[in-house]
Amino acid sequence: MVQLIVGRKGKGKTKQLLDKVNNEVKSITGNIVYLDKSTKHMYELNNRVRLIDVSQYMIENSDEFVGFVCGIISQDHDLQQMYFDSFLKISGLVDGDIAEVVDKLERVSEKFHVDFVLSVSVDEAELPVQLKDKIIISL
Repeated sequence: MVQLIVGRKGKGKTKQLLDKVNNEVKSITGNIVYLDKSTKHMYELNNRVRLIDVSQYMIENSDEFVGFVCGIISQDHDLQQMYFDSFLKISGLVDGDIAEVVDKLERVSEKFHVDFVLSVSVDEAELPVQLKDKIIISL
């Protein structure tokens, strides 16, 4: 399952994402990974959540990002959820097709039983129609 938290930059998406991950970690039995563009939020995350600073891994486009995510999944068979802060930036999606990448993540999710929650700096009205049903929070 892929879920989206959407809204323009500065609307509070990261806080919503951090609240969600810190609430989920209390009840989830598997592991959680949080991908971000820096380690800035390290102390705001529960210590059971693994934070990965994606900027350290030279990811240049969305195909490399999806491969990176699959590599993380392949190394942790107990992985249950992944959270992506600043999704457009960490995935290399500057002018790419967000719907195509979300579709790939949906297929990865179904195959490996890992849920994804993405923070996307886009207004809900600007999202492709096929992604509207994935929105859980719109700011």
